[in-house]
Amino acid sequence: VQLQASGGGLVHTGGSLRLSCKASGFAFSHYNIAWFRQAPGKEREGVSCIGGKSANTVYTDSVKGRFTISRDDAKNTLYLQMNNLQPEDTALYYCAIDTLVGVRCTTHDYEYEYWGPGTQVTVSS
Repeated sequence: VQLQASGGGLVHTGGSLRLSCKASGFAFSHYNIAWFRQAPGKEREGVSCIGGKSANTVYTDSVKGRFTISRDDAKNTLYLQMNNLQPEDTALYYCAIDTLVGVRCTTHDYEYEYWGPGTQVTVSS
């Protein structure tokens, strides 16, 4: 199982980015997938998750209305559309997969077994 996140970069406040996370080695349509982020000196934070077969979505309060999570199971790819980015969104963003089937997704990191290496998002003020 491998996860590879991409799409990070440097943007100005108010800008947009679209992160992608490509999974390989298995078909992930039944699994919950999530985005996490970690800023320097801060704990890892769950940003958003989407359930297997898109059963549910969850967003942390600080990104509601600005970020949209989606998945393309045919492409084994997870997305995070990030609009109106703010300096506090600056972090290393990770995707992760929970292979427990049949439960709604959450943003608790202890539920996720496989993690990608992350992609850096930097928002300048």
